[in-house]
Amino acid sequence: MQTIDGSIGEGGGQILRSALALSLCTGKPFRILNIRRARARPGLQPQHLAAVKAAADVADASTSGADLGSSELTFEPRGRRTGRYRFAIGTAGSTTLVLQTVLPALLTADGPSELEVEGGTHNPQAPTYDFIARSYLPIVGRMGPGVQSELVRAGFYPAGGGRLRVRIEPSSPLAPFELETRGAVRSLRAEILLCKLPAHIAQREAAMLEAALPELSESVVVRRIDNSLSAGNVVSLFCESESLTEVFTACGRRGVPAELVAGEAVAATRAYLAADVPVGPYLADQLLLPLGLAGAGSFVTMQPTRHTLTNIAIIEQMLDLTIGCKQISGSERWRVEISTDRPRQAAEC
Repeated sequence: MQTIDGSIGEGGGQILRSALALSLCTGKPFRILNIRRARARPGLQPQHLAAVKAAADVADASTSGADLGSSELTFEPRGRRTGRYRFAIGTAGSTTLVLQTVLPALLTADGPSELEVEGGTHNPQAPTYDFIARSYLPIVGRMGPGVQSELVRAGFYPAGGGRLRVRIEPSSPLAPFELETRGAVRSLRAEILLCKLPAHIAQREAAMLEAALPELSESVVVRRIDNSLSAGNVVSLFCESESLTEVFTACGRRGVPAELVAGEAVAATRAYLAADVPVGPYLADQLLLPLGLAGAGSFVTMQPTRHTLTNIAIIEQMLDLTIGCKQISGSERWRVEISTDRPRQAAEC
């Protein structure tokens, strides 16, 4: 049984989620220690426990230590079951992170599946639904599977109650891909999501976006919704190029001026455009696991984050492959490559 130290690298929940996802795909059992040791509230919190239970359901797995606050977990999968699933986090925890825990296994399963996950859909420290739907899933679709998503209801902190639905037509094996260049930027668009908050918030954000980004392809779109359980505000920038669509978001928080929220999305977008890479720092982290399962592939990105380097370490530990990341000479760009036919080069990262 594989033993994983949950305190390595950035020491957060991604170590657990990647281990669960890879265990589902490979059938390998594992034991993880020191779960989320680097966090202020270590151990399994509701969002992480929901991911464990979802993975156990899909894998018909036996578990030990799947309790709130637990710092150790043993997970032993028995197989992969397709079908219709509904997972409720019970808090505003991220639905997209639970989705990404079980999605890889269902991409190559022996039949279609439908997932419905309830909780938070737009969280500050997690991929938003818009990022998943507009950037991540289209790239996964290039690997063979057909994946359709739907935002049934947006969910924000603190009540959650959001719901996303995903339908999967699997394909096996996954086809690798290369994303080496971005190509011309075709459009840059902005969207503001506003729920149960004063209109002036969106107006101030839109004014800031239009002043800071004169290259916007059209006026800022404001989407007002009222069916969420909590108030919420999200600024999203969609950068469509010849190779892919990247999405950069910022979530409104109590006490943070609207202009600063919009400024966060602008800063991330400007850094991406200046870097002249196809893959941004957050998408880079998300693409590692499907490419690892494909066994090959590469992309060019910005300097890998600590979160990404930690994810690389876990994937290398559980799969028989190497993920090398090297700075491209004379630039601030980095090339990430998945390979099964050369010695480990983790020291390059």
